[in-house]
Amino acid sequence: MPAARDTPPDFAPLVARVRDDRDEAAARTMVELLYPAVVRIVRGHLPRRVAEEDLTQEVFMKVFARIDQWRGPMPFEHWVSRVAVTTCLDALRHQKRRPELRWADLSEQEVEVLDQVLQDHSQASSGDAVSARELAHKLLETLKPADRLVLTMIDMEGRSVAEVQAVTGWSATLVKVRAFRARRKLRKAMEALESTPQLRQQKAAV
Repeated sequence: MPAARDTPPDFAPLVARVRDDRDEAAARTMVELLYPAVVRIVRGHLPRRVAEEDLTQEVFMKVFARIDQWRGPMPFEHWVSRVAVTTCLDALRHQKRRPELRWADLSEQEVEVLDQVLQDHSQASSGDAVSARELAHKLLETLKPADRLVLTMIDMEGRSVAEVQAVTGWSATLVKVRAFRARRKLRKAMEALESTPQLRQQKAAV
């Protein structure tokens, strides 16, 4: 019978070697295996003016500093993901103040996308995809770190509620409620932009 594909690595022996023997080779192997998942989280929740590699390194420093805290039955990968999420949230909170999205922050393409969203247009050109994503990131930055986190995972990364639970440790109800409230806050932010004199003038000129 052929071996199963994509079998998750068994981290328990590596953890034991790192925790009990301070095995550097095992630590390097662990980093290589976990790096793709960690950097994905970091890239999705990277604060402004923070280097991706610096935050990723901080995650792994915390993982090794706290490795004695990991106990089954939680998969080690999930535990590391929670450390990564917590590190990103802490970095976002250190920014202290969430920026208010201003009209001047938007490009011409983003203004068009905003107008389409507010008018609930069902069709948009394929060229709007990049502008829509950039606008979404700017709007997400106005949210609290936890709200930004849940919407990034669910709406931008396509993760399920169960996957968000595994990474954050939140209950399914909390994930759903936080996502609902965060989407409502985004809607209010877009409507606030719609009320600006610049957009009203633009619509009047059409």
